Amino acid sequence: MTQDIFTMSATAMAQAIREGRLSAREVMQVHLERIEQVNPKVNAIVTLHAEEAMQAAAAADEAQAQGRPLGPLHGLPVAHKDLLPTQGMRTTYGSKVHEHFVPKYSALIVERQQQAGAISIGKTNTPEFGAGSQTFNAVFGATRNPYDLSKTCGGSSGGSAVALATGMVALADGTDMGGSLRCPANFCNVVGLRPSVGRVPQVPALDGWDTLSVSGPMARSVEDLALYLSVIAGPDARDPLAIAEDGARFRAPLQQDMRGKRVAFAPTMGGLPVDRRVAAAIEAQRKVFEDLGCVVEEAWPDMRDAHEIFMTLRAYAFESRLGAVMDQYPGVLKDTVVWNIEEGRKLSGSKIARAVKLRTALFKRMHEFMQRYDFLVLPVNQVPPFSIDQPYVTEIDGVKMESYIDWMRSCYLITAAGNPALSVPCAFTDEGLPVGMQIVGRHQGEMELLRMGYAFEQVTGVGQRRPAGL
Repeated sequence: MTQDIFTMSATAMAQAIREGRLSAREVMQVHLERIEQVNPKVNAIVTLHAEEAMQAAAAADEAQAQGRPLGPLHGLPVAHKDLLPTQGMRTTYGSKVHEHFVPKYSALIVERQQQAGAISIGKTNTPEFGAGSQTFNAVFGATRNPYDLSKTCGGSSGGSAVALATGMVALADGTDMGGSLRCPANFCNVVGLRPSVGRVPQVPALDGWDTLSVSGPMARSVEDLALYLSVIAGPDARDPLAIAEDGARFRAPLQQDMRGKRVAFAPTMGGLPVDRRVAAAIEAQRKVFEDLGCVVEEAWPDMRDAHEIFMTLRAYAFESRLGAVMDQYPGVLKDTVVWNIEEGRKLSGSKIARAVKLRTALFKRMHEFMQRYDFLVLPVNQVPPFSIDQPYVTEIDGVKMESYIDWMRSCYLITAAGNPALSVPCAFTDEGLPVGMQIVGRHQGEMELLRMGYAFEQVTGVGQRRPAGL
């Protein structure tokens, strides 16, 4: 029964607690035992409040016994990315600068989970200030891929993906600027959603008008992810970009007939270099969509300027958020964070204005493309998980990468376009490494995107494969 609990879906677990077949204390105890068993091998959860979590579970059971209304996540153990402030819980941002910081407030995404009945057990590992898609930092070290401990789990929400894949939590949150929810989900055979800007309000935020970074959900299945999104989505007057739709809409049924849906299939993303193992795995999925009754055509939107747009606005964001930190703590931040800030300081007003204009044109082209197609399908990453000792990918299929994030183009081009994107498991390489499929929806089209991801997942079943030997 112990193993049954930590391998249950979050949806089934929540239902079992509501129906009295499981108590929140039983669920929490099993997950804490699982953390004790597995976390030393993978280093995913970097701050743990075990005693407080058990106390919260007891309080949850007492509330249920007294007949109080239960939230949709009642009794579920969750963990928060170490970039998200969590009241009373050390939040380091993966940086020596904040190694001992304990905030007196929580991010809205954390508050909403707790208000829905979830129990916060701790924080998950992230690279310093979320910079990079390999999860390591000077405070806690590296987080390992549970399918191969010699490989990276991706990033920057790497700790969250690993905690999910190994059954240490039922749900885990993350953030995504250039792929930080999608990449680790891909590398760890779980599901990650980069929602539309404003779908999950960013409170607090240094830049309330930021349109690159989002917070969002990760889960072991699309059904669990939809439940999670229903809790964390929804308007908040403190976020000027917040979407007005109630998050509860994502608890609607996911089953839908996909016959006739038009899918733009882009296995090489218009000619980007792709590792042969990833290319083969993605190509094999064409038949899945055809078997679902979709009209599949090989097509790729006009993404010219998307790279320039992302790199310019990313540099601007890093200088805005972290420039003063670098000045206050010279020599402390890692070299790639410093590089991002320095690139921001080189920007001129005309360079930023150009990026904004180009992005508007890109959005228009993407909108027109997505009127012809319901979904765009492409790889999540251009490579499978790589060595834990390699900070970032420097070459793909003989093509050298220009920077430490250049290998993430398959994700950040979609960020620049502004569409929601789902990473869902689709295959394993011959070496046993996970490969995910990125499904992109129409502007603010998360519900349709989740339904397609659910249909794909039901056919393939790849996401049910869990790491062995842990």
